Amino acid sequence: MSRVNGNSAVEVAVVGGGPAGVVSAIAFAAAGAETLLIAPTPEDDHRTTALLAGSVTALETLGVWTACRANAAPLKAIRIIDDTRRLIRAPEVTFAAAEIGLDAFGYNIENRHLLAALYARAAELKLARIDAPALAVASDSLGVAIRLADGEVRARLAVGADGQRSLCRAAAGIGTRRRSYPQTALTLNLAHARPHEDISNEFHGESGPFTLVPLPGRRSSLVCVLDPLSATELSQQSDAELAEEIERRAHSLLGKMSAEPGRGLFPLAVETAQSFARARIALVGEAAHVVPPIGAQGLNLGLRDAATLAELVADARRQNLDIGAPELLARYDRARRADALSRRIAIDLFNRSLLTDFIAVQGVRGLSLFLVDRVGPLRRALMREGVAPAASQPRLMRGEMV
Repeated sequence: MSRVNGNSAVEVAVVGGGPAGVVSAIAFAAAGAETLLIAPTPEDDHRTTALLAGSVTALETLGVWTACRANAAPLKAIRIIDDTRRLIRAPEVTFAAAEIGLDAFGYNIENRHLLAALYARAAELKLARIDAPALAVASDSLGVAIRLADGEVRARLAVGADGQRSLCRAAAGIGTRRRSYPQTALTLNLAHARPHEDISNEFHGESGPFTLVPLPGRRSSLVCVLDPLSATELSQQSDAELAEEIERRAHSLLGKMSAEPGRGLFPLAVETAQSFARARIALVGEAAHVVPPIGAQGLNLGLRDAATLAELVADARRQNLDIGAPELLARYDRARRADALSRRIAIDLFNRSLLTDFIAVQGVRGLSLFLVDRVGPLRRALMREGVAPAASQPRLMRGEMV
């Protein structure tokens, strides 16, 4: 990957070096746009991402997936287990990818391996990069100025992939709507004695889901959602104590466990930008929307952002149109808003249904899962929509270059 200094001008500047940002930069570069990635070297990240089938197809199309495959585990089935002690409990439900003609719903991969593959592909494309953070962002009618420690970069379009505290979003004057939950997610990876058989197991408790997602070999990643105090206390246990408690919560489904290094605590919240683009700045990933780590939606939403924006920019370039024009940004906002809002609402309703003590809500949740379990067409429709939303399938997700 080529490195450049400040005081230059490009077509597209991507601010932020997480997966959504690097995928955006690769997609723009593959479409022929003069692209600059502004991102310091990322820290080692042991968290994992469950990439759904459309995201895997996009990475295959961009030439990234080959380097990911050996470090990713297929998700061939998802088992949901009601682990509450409430009066009304939902039936156990298993969703199998084969039922909708897929080998797997997607693949689970550690972020460090995903990022390594993305940066390797960016290097193959000779994507220009500034290995430093953006210090300030300002836009005018002609472009966006991005201030760095050693100068300034100007771009016709800036892509804010710079997370929840986005400089780009603030520069565009875009506010957000945020709701915090009384929950914290503990994340870590672990090894276990029994094979997971490529099944993701979700235990639904009163404080939130406890989810074990397959990794290669006899390993899984864990997302354990608890109240903040309990999550903190659990995270401070020794490796042996933590492994024993996880095995207990998993009802020894995967046998004896051992915790690997690298624990994370993440307060849960939903947040959505009031606009996904304005003033020559477009937002992708968590700069645009934040959802809890439930249902494997977060990064997959961000990758659909990246694919949609790259498609719109590529079309505009072919027609010699301004890639930062208000009309293009308005189209991007419209294209992404329904997908992001529908996922946010679904996750919010599901999460609240676990937290509530109202018998009526528990009954509705139990009945819903009963119907999903017993009514095949409904179950298959939900699976297809979860993996590949009908209203949001940009070209990259269909295996086509932008």
